[in-house]
Amino acid sequence: MAVRDILQLGNPVLRSTCVPVRSFDNGGLQELVEDLRDTLLDFRARRGFGRGIAAPQIGILQRAIFVDVGEPMALLNPVIVGRSRKHILLWDDCFSFPDLMVKLKRHLTIEVRYRNLQGKLQTLKAAGGLSELLQHEIDHINGILAVDRAIDSKHIIYRSELEKLERRTEKVML
Repeated sequence: MAVRDILQLGNPVLRSTCVPVRSFDNGGLQELVEDLRDTLLDFRARRGFGRGIAAPQIGILQRAIFVDVGEPMALLNPVIVGRSRKHILLWDDCFSFPDLMVKLKRHLTIEVRYRNLQGKLQTLKAAGGLSELLQHEIDHINGILAVDRAIDSKHIIYRSELEKLERRTEKVML
């Protein structure tokens, strides 16, 4: 429906805990999901990356996320109900601070319980990239940002600097 402005790091709304979606039979919820989708697709077209977005990133304090990793999907009131003991280390990015990269640790696999747009309870088992994406977006609806999960302060870096380091590493390996 509409491309919305994405709130940036420092905006206090991003640190807020969202309220559950309570009504699944109104046009407002469909409009919210469409705004999340349109905003994600616009960001991806302009910046060249992006797989998910959470409602607080567009200023809406509801427990709603939208992901698109080949199959677009809205998850309402998502809760992680299972986590693997194994973790992955990765460089994470975010629409709310698109020029920064944050190295952090996430669970390799998770199980998420959520409601779909019709309010039907669903369960999803996610691994690898989808797992880390869902953990990132669920953190958003809990007022937690990737910078809060950084391994330490030395593992927050501008995207451009990380790209330079990676290019240097590639040259050395050749």
